[in-house]
Amino acid sequence: MKHINEFSKQADTYEANSSIQKEVSRHLLSKITCKARKILDLGCGTGDIYKNILWDYDKFVGVDCAKGMCEKHPISTKIEILNVDFESDIFRQKIEKLAPFDLAISSSALQWAKDIESVIEYISKISNNIAFSIFTDKTFKDVYNVSGLKTFLPNAQELIELVKKEFFVDYEVKTYRLFFEDNISKFRYIKKSGVSGGEKKLSLQQTKKLIATYPHKYLEFEVLYLISKINTNK
Repeated sequence: MKHINEFSKQADTYEANSSIQKEVSRHLLSKITCKARKILDLGCGTGDIYKNILWDYDKFVGVDCAKGMCEKHPISTKIEILNVDFESDIFRQKIEKLAPFDLAISSSALQWAKDIESVIEYISKISNNIAFSIFTDKTFKDVYNVSGLKTFLPNAQELIELVKKEFFVDYEVKTYRLFFEDNISKFRYIKKSGVSGGEKKLSLQQTKKLIATYPHKYLEFEVLYLISKINTNK
């Protein structure tokens, strides 16, 4: 999978190029009311969720398919990091030995799922509570409009309906804008932040045209937050 390789390659610069993801993870955690003792973090990256947990817990399990990210995640006797794809059979084999969890968190990761419906259905079997933040199809919408490419990101309303099949949730949709001095900086950010998934879909000519004609001083992101209404432990 291209995004796995891209995240591993960008692990050294990810901290400096992931300001939106960091803001998203902080906002997600601010909406959680339960003080979960056993936590599962899908797409844990270098530790944005872990670093912002303010309550005491017994066990934190982080999962990420990018080895470079896992190697930079904080470790302790309470932390277990699994370098696996959260859609793989290996993940399910490993996680079943650790389940159930009081809370399953995923920040800025579930948009990569090939079969997000299957992932959500499986999570419902190992945790009563969820806290998700997911980049939606309005992220980089003007980049896609100018280039003529189709977004690979999921639609917010469709995600809400999907998650409601398994969980009672409150939700919020937030738009973020990140401003840049020039267009070259914008597209350098897209590549290094990981939000693009490392998919090189534009030709050199198309890229030059996009840099020359992109109409805004900012990149726009849309994020869907989904939080369990009833925060109870298993």
